[in-house]
Amino acid sequence: MKMGAIFTHLTAAAAVFLSTSPLLFAEEAKPPCCRELPVGAPLSDRSIYQLETKWTSDVGRIVTLGVLRGHLQVVAMFFTTCEASCPVIVDDMKHLQQALPDPLRDKVDFLLVSFDSERDTPEVLRAYRQKMRLPMEHWTLLRGGADDVRELAAILGVNFQKDARGQFMHSNVITVLNREGEVVWQQTGVRSEPLPMIQALEQAALAVRPR
Repeated sequence: MKMGAIFTHLTAAAAVFLSTSPLLFAEEAKPPCCRELPVGAPLSDRSIYQLETKWTSDVGRIVTLGVLRGHLQVVAMFFTTCEASCPVIVDDMKHLQQALPDPLRDKVDFLLVSFDSERDTPEVLRAYRQKMRLPMEHWTLLRGGADDVRELAAILGVNFQKDARGQFMHSNVITVLNREGEVVWQQTGVRSEPLPMIQALEQAALAVRPR
Protein backbone atom coordinates (compact mmCIF):
# COMPACT_ATOMS: atom_id res chain seq x y z
CA MET A 1 0.00 0.00 0.00
CA LYS A 2 1.35 3.45 -0.90
CA MET A 3 2.15 6.00 1.78
CA GLY A 4 -0.65 8.32 0.65
CA ALA A 5 -3.22 5.55 0.89
CA ILE A 6 -1.91 4.51 4.32
CA PHE A 7 -2.20 8.11 5.58
CA THR A 8 -5.76 8.41 4.26
CA HIS A 9 -6.73 5.11 5.87
CA LEU A 10 -5.27 6.08 9.25
CA THR A 11 -6.89 9.51 9.15
CA ALA A 12 -10.30 7.99 8.46
CA ALA A 13 -9.85 5.46 11.24
CA ALA A 14 -8.83 8.17 13.69
CA ALA A 15 -11.89 10.23 12.77
CA VAL A 16 -14.18 7.29 13.49
CA PHE A 17 -12.48 6.66 16.84
CA LEU A 18 -12.73 10.28 17.93
CA SER A 19 -16.39 10.47 17.03
CA THR A 20 -17.41 7.25 18.77
CA SER A 21 -15.09 6.77 21.73
CA PRO A 22 -17.04 7.20 25.02
CA LEU A 23 -13.83 8.08 26.83
CA LEU A 24 -13.25 11.26 24.88
CA PHE A 25 -15.30 14.41 25.24
CA ALA A 26 -16.30 16.95 22.65
CA GLU A 27 -14.02 19.96 22.66
CA GLU A 28 -16.90 22.28 23.53
CA ALA A 29 -18.01 20.14 26.50
CA LYS A 30 -17.20 21.77 29.85
CA PRO A 31 -17.85 20.72 33.45
CA PRO A 32 -20.30 22.65 35.65
CA CYS A 33 -17.43 24.56 37.30
CA CYS A 34 -16.83 26.34 34.00
CA ARG A 35 -20.15 28.15 34.13
CA GLU A 36 -20.25 31.84 34.88
CA LEU A 37 -20.43 32.73 38.57
CA PRO A 38 -24.17 33.19 39.20
CA VAL A 39 -25.59 36.25 40.92
CA GLY A 40 -28.45 35.96 43.38
CA ALA A 41 -29.72 36.89 46.80
CA PRO A 42 -27.22 36.80 49.70
CA LEU A 43 -26.35 33.25 50.72
CA SER A 44 -27.54 31.91 54.06
CA ASP A 45 -25.10 31.06 56.83
CA ARG A 46 -25.82 27.37 56.09
CA SER A 47 -24.43 27.55 52.56
CA ILE A 48 -21.02 26.06 51.82
CA TYR A 49 -20.85 28.50 48.91
CA GLN A 50 -19.90 31.20 51.40
CA LEU A 51 -16.44 29.66 51.62
CA GLU A 52 -13.92 31.87 49.86
CA THR A 53 -11.47 29.02 49.30
CA LYS A 54 -10.09 28.44 45.82
CA TRP A 55 -10.16 25.07 44.06
CA THR A 56 -8.67 23.78 40.82
CA SER A 57 -10.69 21.58 38.51
CA ASP A 58 -9.48 18.75 36.32
CA VAL A 59 -9.69 21.12 33.36
CA GLY A 60 -7.36 23.55 35.12
CA ARG A 61 -9.87 26.23 36.03
CA ILE A 62 -9.46 27.90 39.45
CA VAL A 63 -12.87 28.50 41.05
CA THR A 64 -14.75 29.06 44.27
CA LEU A 65 -17.53 26.66 45.17
CA GLY A 66 -20.02 29.44 44.54
CA VAL A 67 -19.70 28.85 40.80
CA LEU A 68 -21.90 25.77 41.33
CA ARG A 69 -24.78 27.84 42.68
CA GLY A 70 -28.09 27.41 40.88
CA HIS A 71 -27.96 23.64 40.38
CA LEU A 72 -28.60 20.78 42.77
CA GLN A 73 -25.35 19.05 43.71
CA VAL A 74 -24.53 15.51 44.77
CA VAL A 75 -21.18 15.76 46.57
CA ALA A 76 -18.61 13.25 47.80
CA MET A 77 -15.00 13.43 48.90
CA PHE A 78 -12.54 10.88 47.54
CA PHE A 79 -8.99 10.36 46.27
CA THR A 80 -7.90 8.82 43.01
CA THR A 81 -5.56 6.14 44.40
CA CYS A 82 -8.11 4.80 46.88
CA GLU A 83 -7.93 1.02 47.19
CA ALA A 84 -11.21 0.59 49.03
CA SER A 85 -14.46 2.56 49.07
CA CYS A 86 -13.90 5.55 46.76
CA PRO A 87 -14.57 3.66 43.51
CA VAL A 88 -17.73 2.30 45.12
CA ILE A 89 -18.85 5.79 46.15
CA VAL A 90 -18.31 7.05 42.60
CA ASP A 91 -20.16 4.03 41.25
CA ASP A 92 -23.07 4.77 43.62
CA MET A 93 -23.19 8.33 42.29
CA LYS A 94 -23.17 7.08 38.70
CA HIS A 95 -26.03 4.70 39.47
CA LEU A 96 -27.92 7.57 41.07
CA GLN A 97 -27.45 9.67 37.95
CA GLN A 98 -28.77 6.83 35.79
CA ALA A 99 -31.78 6.41 38.09
CA LEU A 100 -32.81 10.08 38.03
CA PRO A 101 -36.25 10.68 36.53
CA ASP A 102 -36.26 12.74 33.35
CA PRO A 103 -37.43 16.01 35.00
CA LEU A 104 -34.35 15.96 37.24
CA ARG A 105 -31.64 14.97 34.78
CA ASP A 106 -30.65 18.49 33.74
CA LYS A 107 -31.03 19.93 37.24
CA VAL A 108 -28.56 17.73 39.11
CA ASP A 109 -24.76 17.97 38.98
CA PHE A 110 -22.15 15.77 40.66
CA LEU A 111 -19.10 17.01 42.55
CA LEU A 112 -16.04 15.03 43.62
CA VAL A 113 -13.48 16.75 45.87
CA SER A 114 -10.13 15.07 46.52
CA PHE A 115 -8.59 14.50 49.95
CA ASP A 116 -5.14 14.17 48.35
CA SER A 117 -3.80 17.69 47.88
CA GLU A 118 -0.32 16.43 47.01
CA ARG A 119 -0.93 13.79 44.38
CA ASP A 120 -4.31 14.57 42.85
CA THR A 121 -3.20 17.22 40.38
CA PRO A 122 -5.55 18.44 37.64
CA GLU A 123 -3.85 16.01 35.24
CA VAL A 124 -4.42 13.09 37.62
CA LEU A 125 -8.05 14.10 38.12
CA ARG A 126 -8.52 14.34 34.36
CA ALA A 127 -7.16 10.82 33.92
CA TYR A 128 -9.50 9.63 36.68
CA ARG A 129 -12.47 11.20 34.88
CA GLN A 130 -11.54 9.21 31.79
CA LYS A 131 -10.97 6.01 33.74
CA MET A 132 -14.30 6.24 35.56
CA ARG A 133 -16.15 7.47 32.47
CA LEU A 134 -17.53 10.61 34.09
CA PRO A 135 -19.12 12.90 31.48
CA MET A 136 -18.09 16.53 31.39
CA GLU A 137 -21.58 17.95 31.28
CA HIS A 138 -22.67 17.20 34.85
CA TRP A 139 -19.49 16.19 36.74
CA THR A 140 -16.93 18.45 38.42
CA LEU A 141 -13.66 17.14 39.93
CA LEU A 142 -11.77 19.48 42.26
CA ARG A 143 -8.57 19.59 44.26
CA GLY A 144 -7.53 22.17 46.86
CA GLY A 145 -5.01 23.00 49.53
CA ALA A 146 -4.79 20.74 52.59
CA ASP A 147 -6.37 23.29 54.95
CA ASP A 148 -9.20 23.99 52.52
CA VAL A 149 -9.89 20.27 52.12
CA ARG A 150 -10.02 19.79 55.88
CA GLU A 151 -12.38 22.76 56.30
CA LEU A 152 -14.78 21.47 53.66
CA ALA A 153 -14.64 17.95 55.10
CA ALA A 154 -15.53 19.30 58.56
CA ILE A 155 -18.53 21.18 57.15
CA LEU A 156 -19.74 18.06 55.34
CA GLY A 157 -19.16 15.86 58.37
CA VAL A 158 -16.50 13.77 56.66
CA ASN A 159 -13.66 12.45 58.83
CA PHE A 160 -10.38 11.44 57.24
CA GLN A 161 -6.82 10.57 58.19
CA LYS A 162 -3.79 9.84 56.02
CA ASP A 163 -1.84 6.70 56.86
CA ALA A 164 1.84 5.84 56.36
CA ARG A 165 1.14 4.33 52.93
CA GLY A 166 -0.46 7.52 51.62
CA GLN A 167 -3.94 6.05 51.76
CA PHE A 168 -6.75 7.99 53.44
CA MET A 169 -9.03 6.39 55.99
CA HIS A 170 -12.30 8.28 55.68
CA SER A 171 -16.00 8.19 56.34
CA ASN A 172 -18.20 7.38 53.34
CA VAL A 173 -20.68 10.21 52.92
CA ILE A 174 -22.64 11.41 49.90
CA THR A 175 -24.29 14.80 50.38
CA VAL A 176 -27.12 16.52 48.53
CA LEU A 177 -26.93 20.32 48.32
CA ASN A 178 -29.82 22.49 47.24
CA ARG A 179 -29.34 25.23 44.67
CA GLU A 180 -27.99 27.57 47.35
CA GLY A 181 -25.34 25.15 48.60
CA GLU A 182 -27.18 24.09 51.75
CA VAL A 183 -27.07 20.47 52.92
CA VAL A 184 -30.51 18.89 52.55
CA TRP A 185 -29.66 15.18 52.71
CA GLN A 186 -26.75 12.90 53.54
CA GLN A 187 -26.23 9.22 52.91
CA THR A 188 -23.61 7.29 54.87
CA GLY A 189 -22.15 4.00 53.76
CA VAL A 190 -22.04 2.49 50.29
CA ARG A 191 -24.31 0.45 48.05
CA SER A 192 -27.44 2.15 49.40
CA GLU A 193 -30.66 2.33 47.43
CA PRO A 194 -30.89 5.60 45.46
CA LEU A 195 -34.59 6.25 46.13
CA PRO A 196 -34.20 8.32 49.35
CA MET A 197 -31.63 10.55 47.65
CA ILE A 198 -33.83 10.94 44.57
CA GLN A 199 -36.71 11.98 46.81
CA ALA A 200 -34.47 14.54 48.54
CA LEU A 201 -33.44 15.90 45.14
CA GLU A 202 -37.06 16.10 43.99
CA GLN A 203 -38.01 18.08 47.11
CA ALA A 204 -35.04 20.40 46.66
CA ALA A 205 -35.95 20.93 43.01
CA LEU A 206 -39.43 22.10 44.00
CA ALA A 207 -38.13 24.67 46.49
CA VAL A 208 -38.45 28.29 45.42
CA ARG A 209 -35.10 29.91 44.69
CA PRO A 210 -34.40 33.21 46.47
CA ARG A 211 -34.06 36.25 44.25
